[in-house]
Amino acid sequence: MTARAGMKALLTVAGLAFGSSFALPALAQQSCETDIGKLQDKRMSVMNDIGVLQKKGEGKLDPVAACPKLRALASVEKDMLAYMEKNQSWCNIPDEVLNNVKEGSGKTASVATQACNLAAQARKQQQQQAAGGAGPGFAPPSSKLPAGPL
Repeated sequence: MTARAGMKALLTVAGLAFGSSFALPALAQQSCETDIGKLQDKRMSVMNDIGVLQKKGEGKLDPVAACPKLRALASVEKDMLAYMEKNQSWCNIPDEVLNNVKEGSGKTASVATQACNLAAQARKQQQQQAAGGAGPGFAPPSSKLPAGPL
């Protein structure tokens, strides 16, 4: 290889490397949008399922039916938070956005826990009634699940 051919190859490689460094932010942005978009689609799917349950209950959620959906929502939000924390620098996610997602995820987990606790109480009461246990006057106090968007 001549010196001229070697220099040309070196400049070509350097140009590709230099050019690809400009492509990295665009690649990161596209990758992050795709990944977060998939997680957001999963979240919206579960939110739609919860909305259907809420419509059936005329604005109220039945804890027994809502528990698995709320757990699924909490799981998706936990996955989204983990992705965003892991890729905060790569995706250029501001701290404020990450804090908002963390706060929202915590609230969803809390609502899911409340719903599942109420569902367990309702199942226990149904089992007691089916077994001829406690009468209808022994029902635990009804707790209301939070309404509105999560």
